[in-house]
Amino acid sequence: MLKVALTGSIAAGKSEAARNFARLGAPVFDADTAVHALYAPGGGAAGRVIKLFPAARAPEGGVDRAALSREIAAHPEKLATLEAIVHPMVQNMRKEFLATAQRTAAPYVILDIPLLFETGGDESMDRIIVVSAPRVIRHARALQRPGMTKDKLRLVEARQMPDAEKRARADFIIDASGPLEENRRQVERIHKALLEQAGRR
Repeated sequence: MLKVALTGSIAAGKSEAARNFARLGAPVFDADTAVHALYAPGGGAAGRVIKLFPAARAPEGGVDRAALSREIAAHPEKLATLEAIVHPMVQNMRKEFLATAQRTAAPYVILDIPLLFETGGDESMDRIIVVSAPRVIRHARALQRPGMTKDKLRLVEARQMPDAEKRARADFIIDASGPLEENRRQVERIHKALLEQAGRR
């Protein structure tokens, strides 16, 4: 079973690519979705994160992610502590996902990891797919997201490797600057290539 990382800069079009892989039957692990679950009321990380950032408590008891983003911007020295809480939990969820995929004899799995290269996660992957789009397009998309501001976007980008460097380290590149249909066609081509590389036809 091939472990295939899917990564890309903010608003590059990675989520659409992940959905397209899922439509083709590929098991997809989304790190951001895993974090959402951990931050939900009763989630594994909610209590510890709220203790670290009390102002990020949501009315229903989970973590308010918008408030958490503001708190991280105001207290960047706490980011490492937050990551030390959340990252091991996400890794455990990923291990369970991989074990399930292995049992079902999946030819490959997609691991949607935004900060793949930045965290050294690429070293444990068999293949890497980078979703890419020009900076002007990514910025326009990102700024349409609820709660996104130019300042917040700068903070996010400051933690991310430049797009050109990611592309240089990729096994496959999805150009997500065009119509959604083109994203789908590129995913289909990569899907076929991965099945061949995994020994499936």
